[in-house]
Order: sequence, then structure tokens, then C-alpha cells
Amino acid sequence: MSVVEERIERLADLAREAARSGESDLARRYVQRARRLAERNRTDLPRRLKRFSCDRCDAYLVPGRTARVRTRSGHVVVTCDCGEHARYPYGSG
Repeated sequence: MSVVEERIERLADLAREAARSGESDLARRYVQRARRLAERNRTDLPRRLKRFSCDRCDAYLVPGRTARVRTRSGHVVVTCDCGEHARYPYGSG
């Protein structure tokens, strides 16, 4: 694991902790820094940061607090407070 990937992981951990403690602005800044770091170094974000951050407003999504999670047939719909939807498939098809 490279230094950049370790830094992105650490920022993801900090964002999760800040979001759970109610500091959504701080969590948003951590997500923005992680995304920028990944873009500059041409690396992918970890799956958990991709799935738990909003593409529109960079909020760290906490189900029940900053996001609504619903299951539909074959996919999960995650809705941010800003109104952005993300759909993720599940099941074997």
C-alpha cells in the first residue's frame, strides 16, 4: 500500500468518525481532501468511501442521519440529504 493510499484511508476513517459525532462540515472537508488526493495521484477511492460519500455535496453518508437507504428489487438506493441518489446492485442477479 502506497503512502497516498494510506493517507486516503486515514482521511476516510476521520470522515466517518466526524460524521458519527455530528461534525458534518469537518467530515465533508475530509471527504473533499481524500477525493482531491486520489484525483491528483490517479488512484481510486476505497469502495467504502465511494459508497458512503455523496458525489454532489461531498457529505459523508451515515444511514439514518445524513442518508436514507432503501432496498428495491435487485438494488439499494441511497439518498443524501441534498437529494442526490446512488444505486448499488446486490444479489446474484
